[in-house]
Amino acid sequence: MIKLKLLLGQWLAKLTRKLKNNFYIYLATLFTLLVLLDASVFSVGLNMRDKAFDFMVKHRVIQPNADPQIVIVDINEASLAAFAKDYGRWPWPRQVLGEFVENIQAQKPKAVVFDILFSDADIYNPDSDAYFNDVIGASDNVFFPILRLDPSQDHLSQLKYAQIPGIRANPEHHQNATIAAVLPFFEGAQKANRLGTNNVYPDNDGIVREYRIYHSEEGWHLPSLPEAVGTYAGGSLSDLPQNMLINWRGKPFSYQYVTFSDVFTDLTSQNKTRSQSEFTDKIVIIGSTAAGLFDIKPTAMDKQFPGVEILATAIDNVKHGDYLKVWRGKTPYIILSLLLIWATTLAFYFKVDRDKFNSIFTGSQVGLLALSYIGINVSNTYLDLTAPILWAVALFGIAKIYALATDRALQRWLTFGVQANADHSGVLMLAAIIESDEPLGDTAMKKLKRKLELTSYTPNSIEVLLGTQTGIWGLFGDMVVISWIYSDEKPEYQMTAKQDAQRLIDSLSGYVESLGLPKQTVIRYATHEGKLLQSNQTADSQILGAQWRTLFAQLIIQLEHGQPEEVKEIV
Repeated sequence: MIKLKLLLGQWLAKLTRKLKNNFYIYLATLFTLLVLLDASVFSVGLNMRDKAFDFMVKHRVIQPNADPQIVIVDINEASLAAFAKDYGRWPWPRQVLGEFVENIQAQKPKAVVFDILFSDADIYNPDSDAYFNDVIGASDNVFFPILRLDPSQDHLSQLKYAQIPGIRANPEHHQNATIAAVLPFFEGAQKANRLGTNNVYPDNDGIVREYRIYHSEEGWHLPSLPEAVGTYAGGSLSDLPQNMLINWRGKPFSYQYVTFSDVFTDLTSQNKTRSQSEFTDKIVIIGSTAAGLFDIKPTAMDKQFPGVEILATAIDNVKHGDYLKVWRGKTPYIILSLLLIWATTLAFYFKVDRDKFNSIFTGSQVGLLALSYIGINVSNTYLDLTAPILWAVALFGIAKIYALATDRALQRWLTFGVQANADHSGVLMLAAIIESDEPLGDTAMKKLKRKLELTSYTPNSIEVLLGTQTGIWGLFGDMVVISWIYSDEKPEYQMTAKQDAQRLIDSLSGYVESLGLPKQTVIRYATHEGKLLQSNQTADSQILGAQWRTLFAQLIIQLEHGQPEEVKEIV
């Protein structure tokens, strides 16, 4: 296992010196190709907004209020229980709903919207159906839903698009195209601009986040119920998206709810106790929250959200034109992803101080998420930055692992040629002190250390001392100390270490110059060779430490007091 680690470390060190910082460019290029491939084929990133969106929209500080002009008349459990004795189980005879519509019209509501599909006749109460048909036929402000069936069944249907009242044809429409859909059974309900689909299409995870505002198929524009009601209510309908991201008004029951049985009883009684203008100019939606009628759906706001309130919210959004707009699509997705990917890459490539960069990177990602959160609070725009941020985090994680692994490989004492049972080994040490009017500081010295690591061809250890350090260490100035440990049984090992040391010496001047120091900066360096005893008696770390301190002291003495030929200067 130890040999395997050594081999892996040596291989990684060689790979690092070969690739140098180009690894980050290669990595960013790979991520760029993945982003472009995803945007054009897979669209995984484009569909990653859901969880972040749900959290943000659910925990908004500033949330739009429900329109007080929208009232939900709820056929709830209390209504079902109250009418069970007279009308039996649901569905009730249509006469009940007819009487409700007829009586409520006296208050002049803006619109009456049924969230109930009347698909078939009540064969047991034909007179009740006839009465209901007459009432709705005489009313011009009553809206009914259409159920759009699976498009794969269109070819089996006998219903043509052209037969749907109020449907709009585009110039390229197919006149004889058929559609699988269920229209209201009643003739009185089939009026132009009073019909619309009420289909709710959850996302892949089963959560409702959008509302299909219209179906555009075979050259026909089939409106939804919210579009039809919104048009009638004078809403701003310009540039409505086909799939509208719902701007939720809050948790369930944010709208004004009234119980159907209570309202119906009061409307049909001689002695009325409720306000006679309760529904004046209101959009009255008749639907159900009764669990037994199974119109409960999971949404971004709650796992159990009344279907009738989804319809109410969609109508509210269309009426006010304040549905959520998402800054997404292939172009923004690609631009933002590549911007974050390459910004992260350049930081690694140019060796930005890692501690600072870690803080900056983390802060920037949190800042982008905060920007999305602020945007959805103060405007109707959701900045979908989820996928670009995840791409950047993935690249950052890989690049950081590579950087840490290569640091270890370059800094570890992978002593070449030293046997485990050797009595001693050779040591070569190089000290270079940088004398300048301007101290280099931590960031510059880290950059210099990294350049030297990538220039080395043999395993070594590189340490830096800062002139800005407090205490006695600050007296050493800006210094780099490099050490090699090798077997001295073969002369080629010593020669290789010396060649590597000379390579670093030759590079020092250019590296220091690249740091932007004044031209009068002086670099003095010296080398020192010694031996490190490795017998069992010296295995103790304290004794090994004493040997290294002695070697370091001899190196410093030689740097300060050595012969001119032993101490060199680079100006």
